[in-house]
Amino acid sequence: MNKKQVTNPMIYKTLNFKTRLKRPTKVLAFFLVALSLASCQKNSRPNYQYMPNMYTSVGYETYGEYDIFAGGQEAMAPADNTIARGHSLYGYENTNEGYDLAKANLTNPYSETVDLARGKAVYDIYCAICHGTQGKGDGYLMTNEKILGVPSYDARVITEGSVYHVIYFGKNTMGSYANQMNEEERWQVSAYVMSLRDALTQN
Repeated sequence: MNKKQVTNPMIYKTLNFKTRLKRPTKVLAFFLVALSLASCQKNSRPNYQYMPNMYTSVGYETYGEYDIFAGGQEAMAPADNTIARGHSLYGYENTNEGYDLAKANLTNPYSETVDLARGKAVYDIYCAICHGTQGKGDGYLMTNEKILGVPSYDARVITEGSVYHVIYFGKNTMGSYANQMNEEERWQVSAYVMSLRDALTQN
């Protein structure tokens, strides 16, 4: 009904007032409903959850024994003939012969993108504490006699391949760092170790 259809001006004003009154009333009703729903929440009694396992997953302790796993052991070996994402096959064995082969034949596949700054950053985290920041074998653990027999890099004939092999498997008292560094980081550290050796042999 528009103004032309209403002959009495007072009736038109009354209808117009009622129409305008409906809008804030609807908004107020909406907020009251929202407020009532929010007030139903109690911290002492959480609301219902649909598919709760998607919100709170079951936690298993490392090396814990659980019937749900094969053999009842949480820590399981990788499936046969599989390799973890981000890893690659390493074709040298953890033997003295494997070390010699890696030393003679293994080359850095990232030689064109060597980043010595990145290699130094990783080296300082994992290697400098024993080998020293300059590769002289005078790291914190050496100077405090926590470990012994860490040689300077210029005291031995090493290559990027042999350094990588030792990082991968460990050698003598040094353990493997294959789990601490990914493949590219191992090669970056190997290149940085060779740069430290070059600096030592030139002095």
